[in-house]
Amino acid sequence: SKHLLMNQMYGKLSGNPSHCAYSYEGMEINNLPVELTVVWNGHFNIDNPAQNTVYLYKCGAMRESCGLCLKADPDFECGWCQSPGQCTLRQHCPAHESRWLELSGANSKCTNPRITEIIPVTGPREGGTKVTIRGENLGLEFRDIASHVKVAGVECSPLVDGYIPAEQIVCEMGEAKPSQHAGFVEICVAVCRPEFMARSSQLYYFMTLTLADLKPSRGPMSGGTQVTITGTNLNAGSNVVVMFGKQPCLFHRRSPSYIVCNTTSSDEVLEMKVTVQVDRAKIRQDLVFQYMEDPTIVRIEPEWSIISGNTPIAVWGTHLDLIQNPQIRAKHGGKEHINICEVLNATEMTCQAPALALDPDHQSDLTERPEEFGFILDNVQSLLVLNKTNFTYYPNPVFEAFGPSGILELKPGTPIILKGKNLIPPVTGGNVKLNYTVLVGEKPCTVTVSDVQLLCESPNLIGRHKVMARVGGMEYSPGMVYIAPDSPLSLPAIVSIAVAGGLLIIFIVAVLIAYKRKSRESDLTLKRLQMQMDNLESRVALECKEAFAELQTDIHELTSDLDGAGIPFLDYRTYTMRVLFPGIEDHPVLRDLEVPGYRQERVEKGLKLFAQLINNKVFLLSFVRTLESQRSFSMRDRGNVASLIMTVLQSKLEYATDVLKQLLADLIDKNLESKNHPKLLLRRTESVAEKMLTNWFTFLLYKFLKECAGEPLFSLFCAIKQQMEKGPIDAITGEARYSLSEDKLIRQQIEYKTLVLSCVSPDNVNSPEVPVKILNCDTITQVKEKILDAIFKNVPCSHRPKAADMDLEWRQGSGARMILQDEDITTKIENDWKRLNTLAHYQVPDGSLVALVSKQVTAYNAVNNSTVSRTSASKYENMIRYTGSPDSLRSRTPMITPDLESGVKMWHLVKNHEHGDQKEGDRGSKMVSEIYLTRLLATKGTLQKFVDDLFETIFSTAHRGSALPLAIKYMFDFLDEQADKHGIHDPHVRHTWKSNCLPLRFWVNMIKNPQFVFDIHKNSITDACLSVVAQTFMDSCSTSEHRLGKDSPSNKLLYAKDIPSYKNWVERYYSDIGKMPAISDQDMNAYLAEQSRMHMNEFNTMSALSEIFSYVGKYSEEILGPLDHDDQCGKQKLAYKLEQVITLMSLDS
Repeated sequence: SKHLLMNQMYGKLSGNPSHCAYSYEGMEINNLPVELTVVWNGHFNIDNPAQNTVYLYKCGAMRESCGLCLKADPDFECGWCQSPGQCTLRQHCPAHESRWLELSGANSKCTNPRITEIIPVTGPREGGTKVTIRGENLGLEFRDIASHVKVAGVECSPLVDGYIPAEQIVCEMGEAKPSQHAGFVEICVAVCRPEFMARSSQLYYFMTLTLADLKPSRGPMSGGTQVTITGTNLNAGSNVVVMFGKQPCLFHRRSPSYIVCNTTSSDEVLEMKVTVQVDRAKIRQDLVFQYMEDPTIVRIEPEWSIISGNTPIAVWGTHLDLIQNPQIRAKHGGKEHINICEVLNATEMTCQAPALALDPDHQSDLTERPEEFGFILDNVQSLLVLNKTNFTYYPNPVFEAFGPSGILELKPGTPIILKGKNLIPPVTGGNVKLNYTVLVGEKPCTVTVSDVQLLCESPNLIGRHKVMARVGGMEYSPGMVYIAPDSPLSLPAIVSIAVAGGLLIIFIVAVLIAYKRKSRESDLTLKRLQMQMDNLESRVALECKEAFAELQTDIHELTSDLDGAGIPFLDYRTYTMRVLFPGIEDHPVLRDLEVPGYRQERVEKGLKLFAQLINNKVFLLSFVRTLESQRSFSMRDRGNVASLIMTVLQSKLEYATDVLKQLLADLIDKNLESKNHPKLLLRRTESVAEKMLTNWFTFLLYKFLKECAGEPLFSLFCAIKQQMEKGPIDAITGEARYSLSEDKLIRQQIEYKTLVLSCVSPDNVNSPEVPVKILNCDTITQVKEKILDAIFKNVPCSHRPKAADMDLEWRQGSGARMILQDEDITTKIENDWKRLNTLAHYQVPDGSLVALVSKQVTAYNAVNNSTVSRTSASKYENMIRYTGSPDSLRSRTPMITPDLESGVKMWHLVKNHEHGDQKEGDRGSKMVSEIYLTRLLATKGTLQKFVDDLFETIFSTAHRGSALPLAIKYMFDFLDEQADKHGIHDPHVRHTWKSNCLPLRFWVNMIKNPQFVFDIHKNSITDACLSVVAQTFMDSCSTSEHRLGKDSPSNKLLYAKDIPSYKNWVERYYSDIGKMPAISDQDMNAYLAEQSRMHMNEFNTMSALSEIFSYVGKYSEEILGPLDHDDQCGKQKLAYKLEQVITLMSLDS
């Protein structure tokens, strides 16, 4: 409208510049500043340096009253022309017939003031209420009305701040007398003459305010509770102040019957008295508000949702019922999403997971972690971000449409299949499923969920209906389903079908007659085939049923057996020796140096000089590089030298670490220069540096193994051992009913029973008998080993008696005793196959009493032949009884050993694969051997918890009170520095370096060889199962995708669904380590010095130096050559010093 006005104005400006004219008929604008431009000669603008503007104004516009008119800018010279009652210029007011009022004139007071509105119209008797009076002609200056305002007969003092000339007066009420109840507002402008007085049409009332109750009456210390105080006349007055004790409650809104305010925070848990003040009136009532402890969150479950949120979350905590409108929040990418919660009681509430703020195009199959995750509970700040939760968002389920047309045609009763992916989140542990709702039209259907499809039992509908799938906060329609009705048949169709059916029946009868004649000849064959098929079917059914039952077996049977068993950790020296020098029991570094007396002084002097050289970094690096360049320096030599160097430098780990870093840097340079793929770095132990790295972790992670990772590793070993021993194990082939390895699986049905034998302790005959679970198919040696495990449960393996040194004695009724053995004169031989004796062979019943006795002790002399019962003599007439020692038995009846010449072969449960002469039933039909693979699943299911526990402990940066070992963070940072230095930014390469450095170099070794850490015995079946776990561990650390099919190895297929979760753990572990603050060299050196001090004298340094020197003797010329030619070596005379050592050590000297 302004532009329109300007056009109208400029349209009127024309002609002679001294006589410009314009007109404006509207009343919307009363003045308008405009730019002034003077144009000379039609096109030349005259300059306006002072930026002069012109005001266009209209006195009458928006100035309908005298007061508003006289308030106008004095420069406009507007005045009030009383006769027409309008604001105008002097020249437009007829002088003779009307009175003229102007601001500068003597007669400048507007008559006829008028009150149009008063706010509020009620207030307390005590006064203090600020009353706003609006109207016309209410004076032009504050002094005009300063002492002439009364409200309901009570003086009301005008306030300068609220006064708007001519339009508004704000005054503060004085105190009213009890007799005053209501009245009008009256004012005088300047003088109290009738024409300058005004009275309101509204009445103002004095009210008495009361309080009745407040809800809620308690809230958290942090405040934010919205409290409603009820009462009467609570909308009176102008200003409300609510206090809870000394804490203000921030006023929000009010009505005649309530006041709503928000509590502020309190420093203590206290009951506060509630006071309400309206203007000067203090309302008294015995109301109290209780400040309570802030709510806390103890646990949330589940700790996951999908990207679109809206999945239910159960929350447990304290004081949750204090919160009126609890909300749950998640922040991601700087954007926050909030969802609602419902409080159930003081300790429980249910929430709908918030969605994650991702771009609509963001379709990742990776899990997401919110930057912040917490709860909005009034003003409780501490729970806005929960630090102790690992809340994870999994990808949204994705559905496929019903083909290009979007229509699926079905017959009635046929299930609807919705295909997709991510339908079951890959949550570790537990039977986790999303709550899907599928609607066909308006009717829901029963849903069965798998990872890639939803199966919906279609409701009883026909026709075309829209299918809608809902889960969490998302819904998707794959299209329409068309269910075709069963069409009724017409009469001609029925007749045609009947005729065709009749002809078909005649034809079938004719065929049957012909067939019956033929079938008589093949009846016998058919019956035989039928019997074989029935037999096969029953075996398959039995095995599947058993496998299913085993899979459902409660894991507590295993965990309860493991509880309370102490962990037999090896001491530091034994542990390091088993890793550094595997398979060598009595290594020279554990003994004093053995040198003839006449050479001892010279050799010790030589070795001390050699020690100084080893502690010289220039020499040691040159020494290692020279050895590695020799062709005859084998892989075994490299490992041996690396281990010997680390034993010498055990007391100087700071120096050892410095040398190791230099050798690793050289190895990385060499790897990249040779154009090998960077991922191959540290893959195999082909250098001294790689073996030194293994040994370095071995030294520095011992404490972590003892305090943290050892417990789940030992639990896994015990669980595997116990699970294997629950079923038959072949004593010769090592195959077992329960296994994780397909190669070590017994592929046939073995009949067996579990027996409980009472065993007399060999150490203390008077101690209580120990019940031991064994199988009747166990060999005698297996029984002895199980008895030793039970009796010496908490004794390390090396301190137990050996099964080979003990005899198993079966003590029968009436004092008869019998020695049981794997082989004796009763051993059965059939077709050159000799079967080891089992408890079933001896017919030992459940509950029998047995004893382990030492083979050297003649414990049976007291038992003579007359004490052996007649029944036992007749029952076991083929078995040997004796009155002498077990040795005398051996002398009279020598053991039958496998004789290669005679071709006698040993077997226990299954005959060896290499022999092809066994019968069809000996190893089970090849056709059904694959069904026994389900046992792998049963075993895996039972052991899953233990595998998960171990992997989770290894791949976690926060462990049961222990911090991440400094060595891991330090070495990972070193590898990242090397990658940066060589410009390697591929995250897969960095990931692979770290995996090759620690998990594959150290942890795989520990998982496959728990005997390196614990004092235990590992048998072949346990070893095979640990190898499968170790392979799974390696696959979890790999970045490459494993494409699996039905022809893949079973041990890969077994953990195929778990490996993606484990890979996520590994990625998170590496990422968390990367985010940790870097370790300074000072802190690392202090840590290494402490480790050196703790294990200062574990190895004999002189013996280790002597072993290293043997390589100097072998390659002396090759080692001296580079020392002569290198400048640094020359300055330090290293070649000369080494020659001195060689001279001192030589036999000729």
